[in-house]
Amino acid sequence: MPRISSARPLGLLVLLGAAGAPAAAQQPAAAPALPPVEVVDEAPRPNGRLDLDTPADTASRLGLTPRETPASVTVVNRAAIEARGAQNTQEILRAIPGVTAHDAPGNIGVSYRGFGSNSIGQLFNGINLQYSIAARPVDSWIYDRVEAIGGPSSFLFGSGALGGSVNYITKTAEAGNDFAEAQLRLGTQKLREASFGLNRRIAGEGGAGSHHARIDVNQRDADGWTDGTRHRATQLAASLLSDLGGGLRHTLAYEFQRENVERPYWGTPALNPVAGTMRIDPGVRFRNYNSSDGLYAQRVQWLRSVTEWQANETLQLRNTFYAYDALRDYRNVENYRYNPANTAVIRSAALLQRHDQEVWGNRIEGLYQGRVGALKSDWSFGLDFSENRQTRFPNSLPGTVSTVNPYVFATERFFEVPGMVPGFRPDRNNRVRTTALYLENRTALAPALHLVTALRHERIDLDLVNRRTVDAANPASFHRGYAPTTGRFGLVWDFAPGASLYAQYATAADPPSGVLSTASFADVRNNSELTTGRQVELGTKLDFWQGKGSATLAAYDIRRKNIATQDPANSALTVLVGEQSSRGVELALGLQPTPRWSLQGNLSYVDARYERFVQGGVSLAGRTPTNTPAVVANLWVSYAFTPELQASVGVRHVGKVYADAANTVNWPGYTLLDLGLSWKVNRAVTLVGRIRNATDRLYAANVGTAFAYLGAPRTADLSLRVAF
Repeated sequence: MPRISSARPLGLLVLLGAAGAPAAAQQPAAAPALPPVEVVDEAPRPNGRLDLDTPADTASRLGLTPRETPASVTVVNRAAIEARGAQNTQEILRAIPGVTAHDAPGNIGVSYRGFGSNSIGQLFNGINLQYSIAARPVDSWIYDRVEAIGGPSSFLFGSGALGGSVNYITKTAEAGNDFAEAQLRLGTQKLREASFGLNRRIAGEGGAGSHHARIDVNQRDADGWTDGTRHRATQLAASLLSDLGGGLRHTLAYEFQRENVERPYWGTPALNPVAGTMRIDPGVRFRNYNSSDGLYAQRVQWLRSVTEWQANETLQLRNTFYAYDALRDYRNVENYRYNPANTAVIRSAALLQRHDQEVWGNRIEGLYQGRVGALKSDWSFGLDFSENRQTRFPNSLPGTVSTVNPYVFATERFFEVPGMVPGFRPDRNNRVRTTALYLENRTALAPALHLVTALRHERIDLDLVNRRTVDAANPASFHRGYAPTTGRFGLVWDFAPGASLYAQYATAADPPSGVLSTASFADVRNNSELTTGRQVELGTKLDFWQGKGSATLAAYDIRRKNIATQDPANSALTVLVGEQSSRGVELALGLQPTPRWSLQGNLSYVDARYERFVQGGVSLAGRTPTNTPAVVANLWVSYAFTPELQASVGVRHVGKVYADAANTVNWPGYTLLDLGLSWKVNRAVTLVGRIRNATDRLYAANVGTAFAYLGAPRTADLSLRVAF
């Protein structure tokens, strides 16, 4: 709500007094001059103050706001996504303090609080697929918001969420709000993108018996920035919201995603000697050494049925049934390295691969607002069951495919690689069945002091079926069961209006070497337990400067035990005695100093290291995990020249990362600059131009021991958006 200065009520009293005194009105008199009315907009702007008071489902099932939650919570809403021009889900992640991400086709990477993808829960509408590649970048058009919680969150979403959880939340039908919107975007690399969204009431007059439908669709077609790469993608989200009366509502939602990347880019070889700071020849920055018909393709479908019942003023129940089906195909030559003289590039590792994944499940949960004695106490409780099936069809030839001139060369069609033939042969079936019970509570110990606790117990059954030759290392089938219990204990103290302090202790469980949905026989036979993790976190969330600013500050200490490490006595075996730690600080700040200026940014520092870890018979204690920067910082600034014309600047800095676990090879830190200009032509039409990586910085989004997966060069695009 806008805040109105005291001048306006005074003016209203004068006018009311004149209207209530007819005798005085008959006397000729000059109307008193009223002071100007000052209206200050208190609503958080996309690049201004942080929104700490909108409930976030990802951090708690109790309907708590970020301010009420004893954890680091980030919400990137639709307005922020549009204001920053985030093209896809990975670009949205930049708003989360400390998060880095890359989209290499076979290794979708997210780093959060010093831990990689296998320890980060990536959720879709609160559903954990337990597979990092499922988090391929998706165009941002179909998403309403992205929410994140830093640190252990297994007590909410199950195993595999030690470093944090990120939840991608899709747009769904809205009641009482009919609208339509469309966007056309053109840009460099022959970018052509069209998007459309429609929300309509299709039956009823509102309330019981009314039905609302929504559809959002996006089509993108663009060349890649490397030779021969072309990317085509389609996303669709459709939903129906029905008010059935008696406090009963139902949402039926369907999503479809299709992605096709021709000749995908897998990386650029580093110059020899590969030691110290990595070097890339600028002359091969845009070269692509993949097969001429290399391919990555995926097709994804989602179905969700969500039934909500407001039983009474204190009890809400919800049931969510979901089904997921995905098919992913790879056909690539993936590894490239220089010969010792750096005069030729050696291409190797031909891989033909298919991933066929199905997930279905049902979650029933409740929210009860009650009391424990004289204390207000809210409870969330639920039962969650899911079954995750995946079959992989790998056909790999690890040897050399060819050696080519780094600058001028031609590559073969994939099935011209000697020994590679078409067809898919299954390797093994993985089936993960999970049953979980969870309970969460928030009790007001005092008006300004709340205790927030949570507990989750899971029963995880993993079954592997061998589809190839049976031998001692690969039996016909194998079963492993796990039963982790994880939880959270937190206190939130509102020590002043708009300011709080919190402390929490949380635990988590992770698969010891990757994710269970792709675990091999060696993984589950050697690793009989899940790894365990715990976090201690202290923080504050506050408003300041008479409401013009807001900030969050958190300090944490995470320790992960029982990670798989090489057995010092037998290098062919692994044992669960490894340990990894992470200590850090995160700051997020938002300012709205004047109606024209908006500023928002975040800064994180993490000290991540192995406490006990052996690789190749060598202890790596004290080393930093690969692709883990110590410092990540982001800043967004907006300035409105007029109500219709606004400029924006985005700056991102990522610190040095190591390419190997021994920390002998590194990629230096880098800083990126994005520029934007928005012109609101009229109430319905907006034109936006953007330049990304404006300085054309050559940087690596991910590094390996002999290659760098480079980030995009300078690009530009122009968007026309229409609302009607």
